[in-house]
Amino acid sequence: MVLEMKVPSPGESITEVEIAEWLVEDGDYVEKDQAIAEVDSDKATLELPAEASGIITLKADEGDAVAVGEVVCLIDTSAEKPEGVSVEAKETKTEAKAEVTQSTSESSKTESTQTYASGTASPAARKILAEKGMEPNSVNGTGVDGRITKEDAIDAVPSMGKAINTEGRGVTRSKLSMLRRKVAERLVSAKNETAMLTTFNEVDMSPIFELRKQYKETFKEKHGVSLGFMSFFTLAIVRALKMYPAVNSMIDGKEMVSYDFCDISIAVSGPKGLMVPVIRNAENLSFKGVESEVKRLAIRARDGQITVDEMTGGTFTISNGGVFGSMLSTPIINPPQSAILGMHNIVERPVAVNGKVEIRPIMYVALSYDHRIIDGKESVGFLVAVKEALENPEELLMNNEVKKALEL
Repeated sequence: MVLEMKVPSPGESITEVEIAEWLVEDGDYVEKDQAIAEVDSDKATLELPAEASGIITLKADEGDAVAVGEVVCLIDTSAEKPEGVSVEAKETKTEAKAEVTQSTSESSKTESTQTYASGTASPAARKILAEKGMEPNSVNGTGVDGRITKEDAIDAVPSMGKAINTEGRGVTRSKLSMLRRKVAERLVSAKNETAMLTTFNEVDMSPIFELRKQYKETFKEKHGVSLGFMSFFTLAIVRALKMYPAVNSMIDGKEMVSYDFCDISIAVSGPKGLMVPVIRNAENLSFKGVESEVKRLAIRARDGQITVDEMTGGTFTISNGGVFGSMLSTPIINPPQSAILGMHNIVERPVAVNGKVEIRPIMYVALSYDHRIIDGKESVGFLVAVKEALENPEELLMNNEVKKALEL
């Protein structure tokens, strides 16, 4: 019996995926539930498990975009497992790919002057290239044996002016993943389709430093997670969103949709690029709840296990460029949301306190917002409310009951 394996739906809004990498070869024997491919959607990279044991026949190439429900491979379930065959396809292929990459890289440094497609263009690709006035040998093919696919032709950009002289210098081309391309599209869309402005402020982190110094170890021993900055910022944002509901709103056609809940998206760096998992109903969480959820989502993003559902539906985003050393930035709104808060590094700076100069740990914060529905008064008021809560956390975030708030 030959089983047709079709692309499953990774999420409600996803209609196609891209074959990022086959983890097996055509004709290999695979075991049921063995990971046979990695597929990219516009939100995450997922593993495709074999639905049965047998000999596999691949029906799509790496880099191909395939619709949800389309057949990507066949599995002959009547085939017997060859003697001495072990399921190590993923490790074997990864090692082989690394060797090929290294060999290609070394070769390009000594022999190559410019990388051109080694294959030919598909009929659809040739038509698109002709319309653009481009020759196939000017395009790098990403299909099998350098074949120029329709997508390569669509992405190809005609040269404007003299090409870069690469003689004697190495050039490496790599195809952007579907996730990376989708992130790029969303960022450009946010810049082009919103009236985005950014307002700034500074926060004296001394009170939070003192609280963490006093309770950090006890908190970790009691709850198994660290008392970090993210819980203070998340709860300060929840408070400010309740004070300024327009910031917790989105545009839907000619209507403004406001939410009475706070689903906070946290931008984290994952192995496949930027991931934005969501802390659901943050308004109901304590310091322990926020820190536990941040840790859980960060681990899942790092391990490539984050799901589409876990990255969908946030109402406000926090981006922490400070972990990379950023002093100041203007974060881009995560559509369809209307605002994003940028955190930055903490630096000891001289500040005026009661007429005297003191050295305090200062963080610059930035709020980018959609001016179509958020006025300057609301955006500035929101950021000031966040600043006030962070500089007076005992009163405004803990109701003057620190141990109770930290559940100690």
